[in-house]
Amino acid sequence: MSYARLARRCARICGHPASLFAAAAFILIWGITGPLFGWSDTWQLVANTATSIITFLMVFLIQNSQDHDTAAIQLKLDELIRATRGAHNALLDLEELDEEAIRAFRARYIHLACAAREGQQQGLSDTDSPEA
Repeated sequence: MSYARLARRCARICGHPASLFAAAAFILIWGITGPLFGWSDTWQLVANTATSIITFLMVFLIQNSQDHDTAAIQLKLDELIRATRGAHNALLDLEELDEEAIRAFRARYIHLACAAREGQQQGLSDTDSPEA
Protein backbone atom coordinates (compact mmCIF):
# COMPACT_ATOMS: atom_id res chain seq x y z
CA MET A 1 0.00 0.00 0.00
CA SER A 2 1.37 3.42 -0.96
CA TYR A 3 1.93 6.18 1.57
CA ALA A 4 -0.70 8.40 -0.08
CA ARG A 5 -3.32 5.66 0.07
CA LEU A 6 -2.47 4.87 3.68
CA ALA A 7 -2.60 8.56 4.59
CA ARG A 8 -6.02 9.01 2.96
CA ARG A 9 -7.36 5.95 4.74
CA CYS A 10 -6.00 7.14 8.09
CA ALA A 11 -7.41 10.62 7.50
CA ARG A 12 -10.86 9.14 6.85
CA ILE A 13 -10.65 7.06 10.02
CA CYS A 14 -9.36 9.96 12.13
CA GLY A 15 -12.05 12.25 10.76
CA HIS A 16 -14.83 9.84 11.71
CA PRO A 17 -16.97 10.75 14.75
CA ALA A 18 -15.99 7.45 16.40
CA SER A 19 -12.39 8.71 16.54
CA LEU A 20 -13.50 11.79 18.45
CA PHE A 21 -15.42 9.63 20.89
CA ALA A 22 -12.40 7.33 21.32
CA ALA A 23 -10.17 10.34 22.08
CA ALA A 24 -12.74 11.70 24.54
CA ALA A 25 -12.97 8.27 26.18
CA PHE A 26 -9.16 8.17 26.51
CA ILE A 27 -9.18 11.53 28.26
CA LEU A 28 -12.07 10.51 30.51
CA ILE A 29 -10.37 7.24 31.48
CA TRP A 30 -7.09 9.04 32.02
CA GLY A 31 -8.81 11.56 34.30
CA ILE A 32 -10.66 8.89 36.25
CA THR A 33 -7.48 6.88 36.80
CA GLY A 34 -5.66 9.91 38.21
CA PRO A 35 -6.58 9.22 41.85
CA LEU A 36 -5.75 5.51 41.38
CA PHE A 37 -2.19 6.40 40.46
CA GLY A 38 -1.95 9.24 42.94
CA TRP A 39 -1.69 11.85 40.20
CA SER A 40 1.88 10.60 39.72
CA ASP A 41 4.42 11.91 37.23
CA THR A 42 4.32 8.58 35.38
CA TRP A 43 0.55 8.81 35.06
CA GLN A 44 0.89 12.29 33.53
CA LEU A 45 3.82 11.22 31.35
CA VAL A 46 1.78 8.42 29.74
CA ALA A 47 -0.94 10.80 28.59
CA ASN A 48 1.49 13.53 27.54
CA THR A 49 3.62 11.10 25.56
CA ALA A 50 0.64 9.49 23.85
CA THR A 51 -0.88 12.82 22.85
CA SER A 52 2.46 14.20 21.67
CA ILE A 53 3.11 11.19 19.44
CA ILE A 54 -0.41 11.27 18.01
CA THR A 55 -0.19 15.02 17.38
CA PHE A 56 3.22 14.67 15.70
CA LEU A 57 1.93 11.97 13.34
CA MET A 58 -1.32 13.82 12.64
CA VAL A 59 0.60 16.87 11.38
CA PHE A 60 2.08 14.79 8.55
CA LEU A 61 -1.21 13.04 7.88
CA ILE A 62 -3.12 16.32 7.65
CA GLN A 63 -0.47 17.91 5.44
CA ASN A 64 -0.55 14.97 3.04
CA SER A 65 -4.34 15.03 2.88
CA GLN A 66 -4.42 18.78 2.29
CA ASP A 67 -1.76 18.57 -0.42
CA HIS A 68 -3.72 15.81 -2.16
CA ASP A 69 -7.01 17.69 -1.93
CA THR A 70 -5.45 20.96 -3.08
CA ALA A 71 -3.88 19.29 -6.11
CA ALA A 72 -7.22 17.70 -7.05
CA ILE A 73 -9.07 21.01 -6.69
CA GLN A 74 -6.45 22.82 -8.76
CA LEU A 75 -6.78 20.25 -11.54
CA LYS A 76 -10.56 20.61 -11.52
CA LEU A 77 -10.26 24.39 -11.71
CA ASP A 78 -7.70 24.10 -14.50
CA GLU A 79 -10.12 21.90 -16.43
CA LEU A 80 -12.94 24.42 -15.97
CA ILE A 81 -10.69 27.20 -17.26
CA ARG A 82 -9.54 25.07 -20.18
CA ALA A 83 -13.09 24.07 -21.13
CA THR A 84 -14.62 27.55 -20.82
CA ARG A 85 -14.74 29.47 -24.06
CA GLY A 86 -13.22 32.92 -23.63
CA ALA A 87 -11.38 32.02 -20.42
CA HIS A 88 -7.72 32.87 -20.15
CA ASN A 89 -5.66 29.71 -20.47
CA ALA A 90 -2.73 31.64 -19.00
CA LEU A 91 -4.44 31.12 -15.64
CA LEU A 92 -3.91 27.37 -15.87
CA ASP A 93 -1.43 26.18 -13.24
CA LEU A 94 -1.32 29.69 -11.78
CA GLU A 95 -0.27 28.34 -8.37
CA GLU A 96 3.12 27.45 -9.85
CA LEU A 97 3.99 31.07 -10.73
CA ASP A 98 6.13 33.31 -8.57
CA GLU A 99 4.60 35.99 -6.36
CA GLU A 100 5.30 38.83 -8.80
CA ALA A 101 3.45 37.11 -11.65
CA ILE A 102 0.51 36.34 -9.37
CA ARG A 103 0.42 39.98 -8.22
CA ALA A 104 0.27 41.09 -11.86
CA PHE A 105 -2.68 38.78 -12.59
CA ARG A 106 -4.39 39.93 -9.38
CA ALA A 107 -3.95 43.60 -10.33
CA ARG A 108 -5.53 42.90 -13.71
CA TYR A 109 -8.56 41.24 -12.11
CA ILE A 110 -8.88 44.02 -9.52
CA HIS A 111 -8.98 46.49 -12.43
CA LEU A 112 -11.69 44.40 -14.16
CA ALA A 113 -13.75 44.28 -10.94
CA CYS A 114 -13.48 48.06 -10.45
CA ALA A 115 -14.53 48.67 -14.04
CA ALA A 116 -17.51 46.32 -13.62
CA ARG A 117 -18.62 48.14 -10.44
CA GLU A 118 -18.36 51.51 -12.20
CA GLY A 119 -20.44 50.10 -15.04
CA GLN A 120 -23.06 48.86 -12.57
CA GLN A 121 -23.36 52.36 -11.14
CA GLN A 122 -24.11 53.56 -14.66
CA GLY A 123 -26.78 50.88 -15.04
CA LEU A 124 -24.71 48.46 -17.13
CA SER A 125 -24.63 44.72 -16.58
CA ASP A 126 -21.53 43.31 -14.96
CA THR A 127 -21.77 39.99 -16.78
CA ASP A 128 -19.75 39.36 -19.87
CA SER A 129 -17.01 37.06 -21.02
CA PRO A 130 -13.34 37.90 -20.97
CA GLU A 131 -11.95 39.82 -23.88
CA ALA A 132 -10.61 37.61 -26.64
